[in-house]
Amino acid sequence: MKNTIAVRIADFLKSYPPFQLLSPAELDRISREITVQYNIKGEILFSEGDPCLDYFFFLQQGAVEIFQTNDSASITLDRCDEGDLFGLRPLFAGDRYQISARTLEECILYLIPIEVFSPMIGSNTKIREYLLQSLASNTHSHFVTTSGKSADPADHPSSSLPPDLHELKTVNYSKRLISCEKSTTVKSLAELMNTEKVGSVVIVEDELPIGIVTDKDIRVKIASGSWDIHTAVKDIMNSPVICYPPAITVAQAHLAMMKHGISHLCITQDGTPNTRAIGMVSEHDLIVSQGNNPYFLIKAITRATKTKQLKKIRRKVMHLLEQYMESNLPMTHVSRILFELNDATIKKCIELSLAKMPAAPPCEFAWMSLGSQGRKEQLLHTDQDNAIVFEDQPLETYKDTHEYFVTLAKAVNKRLLKLGFDYCPADMMAGNPKWCMSETQWKEQFTSWVQQPNEDNILLCQVFFDYDISYGTLSLVNSLGEHIFKTIKNYPLFISNLAKSAIQNPSPLGFFRQFLLESNGEHKDQFDLKKRALIPITDAARLLILNHEVKNINNTFERYDKLAELEPNNRDLFLSASYATKVLLKFRTRQGLMNNDNGRYIDLKSLSKEEKIKLKRCFNTISDIQDIIKLRYKLVNFL
Repeated sequence: MKNTIAVRIADFLKSYPPFQLLSPAELDRISREITVQYNIKGEILFSEGDPCLDYFFFLQQGAVEIFQTNDSASITLDRCDEGDLFGLRPLFAGDRYQISARTLEECILYLIPIEVFSPMIGSNTKIREYLLQSLASNTHSHFVTTSGKSADPADHPSSSLPPDLHELKTVNYSKRLISCEKSTTVKSLAELMNTEKVGSVVIVEDELPIGIVTDKDIRVKIASGSWDIHTAVKDIMNSPVICYPPAITVAQAHLAMMKHGISHLCITQDGTPNTRAIGMVSEHDLIVSQGNNPYFLIKAITRATKTKQLKKIRRKVMHLLEQYMESNLPMTHVSRILFELNDATIKKCIELSLAKMPAAPPCEFAWMSLGSQGRKEQLLHTDQDNAIVFEDQPLETYKDTHEYFVTLAKAVNKRLLKLGFDYCPADMMAGNPKWCMSETQWKEQFTSWVQQPNEDNILLCQVFFDYDISYGTLSLVNSLGEHIFKTIKNYPLFISNLAKSAIQNPSPLGFFRQFLLESNGEHKDQFDLKKRALIPITDAARLLILNHEVKNINNTFERYDKLAELEPNNRDLFLSASYATKVLLKFRTRQGLMNNDNGRYIDLKSLSKEEKIKLKRCFNTISDIQDIIKLRYKLVNFL
C-alpha cells in the first residue's frame, strides 16, 4: 500500500536542492524515514555545545534563527526560511554543535536521519559539495530562485550545472601578513596592530609560524588584567597555528574555524607550519566572500529598511553580474538570477512605500512589471515599465482609490529611480494615472488598443504583452491576461498589424553586408543593438507565440524554445533564434558593464573580428525569422 505521507514529502523535497539530485528510489527511501515535527514559536532546536543529534533539519514551513551567544549576548548569524537546511554538523563533524537554532514562528520541520542520508553523500559529489556550502553559510546554492525552485540542470547543453555554481570557491585570503617575534611585548604588538589596522598578528620563528595573537586575545587576556601589558607575546599566543594551503575553499575554511573554535587561519606555502606564512583568512573575509552570493543578496534585500541600503545592495548585484559575464555563464542562468534579484528589489520598494502611506490599500491591487523585466531580460539598469491594476470600485469611491494608488506608484517609481532604474521616456509607468487603473478600465483600454491597431497602439500592446506580477493579487493579473488573449482572438486584423510591426526593422546589414550605423546625433557611427537586433528578434517571438495562444511564457529565448517544440519543421531555425537572443543579450550586457550605461549602442571598433562575425550570424537568423513572418502573414511585398 502506498504511503501517502511519504509521497507528499517526496513531492515537496524534489523542488529543492540537493534533493532534486537524488534518484526517485533514493528520494522515496528518505521520505519514508523522515520524521515530521511541529514546533511553536520560540523553541530551541539545539544549542551550542549540545551533542549532535542523529538527524539534520529541513524547514518545510516557518522561520528559524541561527545564532551564537557571545558574552551573554545573542548574535544572529542567519535566518532560515522555507526550503533551507540547517543543523548539518552531524553529517560531517559528528561531535557538538557550534551554533544554536530556535524557531521564530510556528514551524513544520522534516528531521532527516543521518544514517539514511550519509551513504547518498558518499555516492554523489554534487550533494556533498552543496551540503558543505550550506554548512558553511546556512544558505541555498547559487542556482536556486527565491521561490525555492531549482534552475533545471538540463538547461545547460552539458546537462549539468556550470562548474561555477556547484564547485566550492577558493578563499580570497589577505596577502598582507603582519608578523612579529615571540619576544615582542604585548604593548608593542598592540601598537603594531593599531598602526597597521589589522585584527591579528602571526608570531614567527625563523620565518615559520609558531603562533597567532588576535585582538580578542588582547581583550580577554590583557584588558581583563590576567596578563601584564609588558608580557612577551609567546605567553599569550595561540599555538600551534592552524595552517592551510592557498587553495583552501570557503567551505573548508568555515569548517576549520568551527572545528577549532577560532576566527583566523594562517595560509602557508604547503598548508603546514613547516613552510613560510604567506597570508591570513579571517572570519570577516569569509563573510565578505559570500557578499555576492545571490541568496545572501536576496536576504539582504528582504531585510532592508531604507532605499539607501537597497542602493548598496544594487552595487553588489551589478558586481555579481560582472562576475557572471567574466565567467561566461549561460545567459539562461544569468537572466533568471538577475530577474529574481530585480523582482525582490521591486517588492521591497513597494513594501517600503506602502509603509509610508497614510493608510492601508483601500482594495486589492497588483503591480505589473512590463517590458524587459516582464520578460526576465532586464540585466542592466534600463528604464522602468510598469503598471497597477486594482479591484473595480463604486463610482463614489473610485477617485480616492485611484489617487491612492497613483500616489503609491509615484513613490515606488521614485525609489526605483534612486536605485538606477531610469524613468520611462514614454511615461509607461504606474505613476502615470493612465497606467494605474481598475481591472475593468484596463480591459476596456486594451480592447480599444486592439480595435484601433495604429502604430502607437501596437507599441503599447507590445509593452503590455510582456508582463509579470511583482506584487499583489494574482487573480487580477490572470483575469486581465485572459481578456487579452480572448480579445486578440476576436480581432485577426490586429495580429496582421502586429506582424507588420515585427518586420519594420529589417536586417541591420547594408548592401555590402556592412553594419548599418547611426548617421547623426549623440551616437553617430555607433550600432544600435536594441533597435536593429534585439527589438526585431523579440517582436518576432512575441508574435509567433501569440499565434499559438501560449500563455505564461514571456522570456524571448524560452518562447523560441517552445516554438521549436510546437513547430518541428522549423525547429532548427527557432533554436538558432533562441541562441541568437542569448548572444545579443550578452553583447548588450557586456557593453553596458564596460561603458557603465544601458548597453544599447556599440562602438564596433571595440569588437574583435570574431565578435563581429558572431553578430552577423545572429542577423542572418533574424532575417530568416522575418521571412517566415512575411510568408505566414502574407506580407511578402510589404517592404
